Amino acid sequence: MLFFNRPSPLVQTDGFLSSIGTDIHSHLLPAVDDGVQEAATAVHFIRQLQAWGIRQIITTPHIKAARFDNTPATLQPAYEILQQQLQADALHVPLRYAAEYYLDENFQQRLAQPLLTLKDNLLLVEISFLWPPTALHQWIFDLISAGYQPLLAHPERYGYMHEDFSQYENLKARGVQLQLNLLSLTGYYGKPVQKVARQLVDAKLIDYVGTDLHHNRHLEALDALGRNKKMVRLLEQYGFKNNAL
Repeated sequence: MLFFNRPSPLVQTDGFLSSIGTDIHSHLLPAVDDGVQEAATAVHFIRQLQAWGIRQIITTPHIKAARFDNTPATLQPAYEILQQQLQADALHVPLRYAAEYYLDENFQQRLAQPLLTLKDNLLLVEISFLWPPTALHQWIFDLISAGYQPLLAHPERYGYMHEDFSQYENLKARGVQLQLNLLSLTGYYGKPVQKVARQLVDAKLIDYVGTDLHHNRHLEALDALGRNKKMVRLLEQYGFKNNAL
């Protein structure tokens, strides 16, 4: 893990994320999940995001029972450490944290407590990459009934949805918003994911984008995206909702 989080030299790509403004999906709180492990590395990543045009960051550590069983009590100390490092490095980027909640049977218990939202009632959630959750529609209903607006992280990466595009349309019809990973557009996660990502964009089903930044390989791949004029033009023209946060 430390190998993947080793900082690379700062690279400059002219503000290609300035049309996005706010990164709503990343893993930058040190040593709380499978993302950044050291505050200094997080600062390096944040400095690069700022150079690319990001003006605000809402970082979203995993909350998943038995693996990343985080709560505000575990996340707040890591956030304070990161803020201290940002101040020491004189890096002024508005930074706060929400969470990326894993939906499963255990999630129902969390609804009894206030959840960490991106803004107001907007809640970032994810589901299994391996198999379709049979209770997904019930979980969506429960979230909306509890007053939350579910935002599904990286829907293009759920391979079992690829053969039936209507599943994405059905999620939207049920009130779910969709967040695309920027790197999905580049083929970073494979060509099938790239194809569906582009289909979702072309169908105007995507509401938000995010870096889902975990480690240095992601940073390097984002830099490559910024050097692709066609991709940058797509980001500028789509009209994602990130700037509203």
